[in-house]
Amino acid sequence: MPLIPRYLDLLILLVERRAVALHRREILDRVWADVVVSDGALSQAVRTLRRALGEDALIRTVSRHGYQFVAPVVEEEDDGPDGASSPLPRAAPAAADPRAEALARILDPAASDEACRDAAEELHGLGTAGALARIGRGPGHARAWAHLRDSRWDVAGAGEVPLLAPPAGPAAWASLARLRLGRALRLAGSRWAQASAAGAAAGAVAGVGGGLVMAALGGSSDASLLGALALVGAVVAGAGAAGVGFGLAAAEVLVRSWRLAALAGLGALGGGLVGFAAHRVASGLLGALFGLGQAAIGGGLEGLCLGGAAGLGFGLATRRLVGGAAAPRGRRRLATVAATALTCALAGFLVSVAGGRLGAVSLDAIVAGFPSTRVSLDALGRLFGEEGLGPRSRGGLGFAEGLLFGAGLAAGLTRRPRHPGRD
Repeated sequence: MPLIPRYLDLLILLVERRAVALHRREILDRVWADVVVSDGALSQAVRTLRRALGEDALIRTVSRHGYQFVAPVVEEEDDGPDGASSPLPRAAPAAADPRAEALARILDPAASDEACRDAAEELHGLGTAGALARIGRGPGHARAWAHLRDSRWDVAGAGEVPLLAPPAGPAAWASLARLRLGRALRLAGSRWAQASAAGAAAGAVAGVGGGLVMAALGGSSDASLLGALALVGAVVAGAGAAGVGFGLAAAEVLVRSWRLAALAGLGALGGGLVGFAAHRVASGLLGALFGLGQAAIGGGLEGLCLGGAAGLGFGLATRRLVGGAAAPRGRRRLATVAATALTCALAGFLVSVAGGRLGAVSLDAIVAGFPSTRVSLDALGRLFGEEGLGPRSRGGLGFAEGLLFGAGLAAGLTRRPRHPGRD
């Protein structure tokens, strides 16, 4: 009976620790150690194992706790002709047409998503191509096609489920989007919040660091300036991380076939939308409150580039992690943070030397609109041998800002929740 590797890992864990009931949190931390999955992933895995073993009673559900393997287990040292064999109970003989019953359940408009998912996994086990050939264009075919597409990743040996060719088409795409959207909102919500908080922290560090550097180089050294720079950095980076982080989290849940392209595309879309909105809001406030004209500050294009770079770096570093939202640990997590930070740093450098305006350059443009202010960012140019923010200064600052932004974003995205959700 074929099983995907994670489901086999779960079965081995339950058998090895059969003396106790394992808590859901411990199972998720052991079997899904490098990814974060939706609430129903463990329940679905247990249902698949019960179906493969042929008897539900072999794995007991412990209410509000977890699961326990309760069948007698005989450990054999020798499989020779004299060795006794005690196989697990076998499944009951199949019906004359087992595919017909599963097809009836997956096409039933009153069936729950859970029931359709179970039927889809059974149909994959009986042969994906045969199931697709019998679905046709009748009522419920789009929903059935979507469940077969969504479940094929969790069934060993499942065939392809193309959605572009008829009879699937737009209806199947819409049904699949609805199916995954609920999971995406639940899972992406927590990762989005973590990415936003970590991005804001990175922005605050960048603001304070820039203020200290200016003070060391003979620029403004007022303590209130450090607080203002930290606040501006936290707001700008936090907003950017919120947009990019939500795009990356949604990409991991919604798209599984073209993961790298989805991460880069949705990351760019999230960053671009937030950047465009931030530009409009900041320009409007500066005009309404201080009578300034259109300030030369960054916006949608800068967010688009940084978001796409973040998605590319994150996707490349986590390309081997499948079965959920990537949450590597230890050295793998450090490598993911480093890869995302480096791609964002390169994007920040290229955007800046091409004339784009990230945080420091945008802030300098705003300060220039107030001739009487004592605040000046020109001292930062001395780091790069320039008076004021010249081309080298802009490129260097863009590299540093991108580096901190990418590091904070990836650190937030890969942080595992302490308390996994329950069904």
